[in-house]
Amino acid sequence: MITLAAGSGSTVGIALTLIFVLGVGAQWLAWKIRIPSILLLLLSGILAGPVMRTVFEGSPFAINPDDLFDNDVLLSAVGIAVGLILYEGGLTLNFKELQSTWKPVTLLVTVAALVTWIVAATSAYFIFELSKPIAVLLGAILIVTGPTVVGPMLAHIRPSGDSGLILKWEGIVIDPIGVLAAVLVYEVISVNSQMNDASSIIQAIGITLVAGTGIGLVAAFLLQTVLTRFWVPDYLQNPVSLMLVVAAFTASNFFMPESGLLASTVMGIALGNQKKVDVHHILEFKENLRVLLIAALFIILSARLQIDQLAQLDWLKVFLF
Repeated sequence: MITLAAGSGSTVGIALTLIFVLGVGAQWLAWKIRIPSILLLLLSGILAGPVMRTVFEGSPFAINPDDLFDNDVLLSAVGIAVGLILYEGGLTLNFKELQSTWKPVTLLVTVAALVTWIVAATSAYFIFELSKPIAVLLGAILIVTGPTVVGPMLAHIRPSGDSGLILKWEGIVIDPIGVLAAVLVYEVISVNSQMNDASSIIQAIGITLVAGTGIGLVAAFLLQTVLTRFWVPDYLQNPVSLMLVVAAFTASNFFMPESGLLASTVMGIALGNQKKVDVHHILEFKENLRVLLIAALFIILSARLQIDQLAQLDWLKVFLF
């Protein structure tokens, strides 16, 4: 281990700069050598985070997100970032695409999600030897493929035919579904309630659907009204869009935790399918923002890992799982 002194005044600035330099640089290099950007993003975060912290202790070039951000701030920022990514994804979803793909998309986000949940939970119970409640929770979490993963992979693979549209819809729509499932399982575990207490579960699902869908539609209507009536100048349209997404995300979470992801998705889909106002300029801005958000998310989250955590993993079981 090599100990290096770091000036406290510049350490935060260096770490924040590294997050964006490594994030964007990894995506550029991945495009150059034609591999999925997620692989390089995760590798860059691990090298700049736990590896650098272990080998060069005290180095200003070692990223430690826990020193940069308060835990609550970090979790809230990650949630908002994912909400913005889902909003951008929702803007790209056109109902016309479902004319030929609605059956596979519906099956993927219902039957396939349930099968994934069961298989993942069973595998976690027998392979990782987790307790039944934790195995069920892990299975619920693993339902999610998510736009942060599927989007970059689709951009790299560029599948032909309807498969790309199907995977795009599934990757975006499954995110709030998986989060809802994970939250409900966690609530059941945390309050030690019985699975036959269906009333509380149904109530939570109802609040999530009503709050997420309702607030998302209201936010979309507000933005559409603002744009059609020219209440804001052109240079403020993207900031106003950003403001309304974050507001809808936070307001929905106020009524039901994690329902903000549904509100962001619904708002994007509603705006992407209305005909009164052109939102292509908003979509272009959000696409550029998505690249930065994905870069920062993967670098920060992978940099939070610890070497001892990685060393404790049974890599054979991880590979099998």
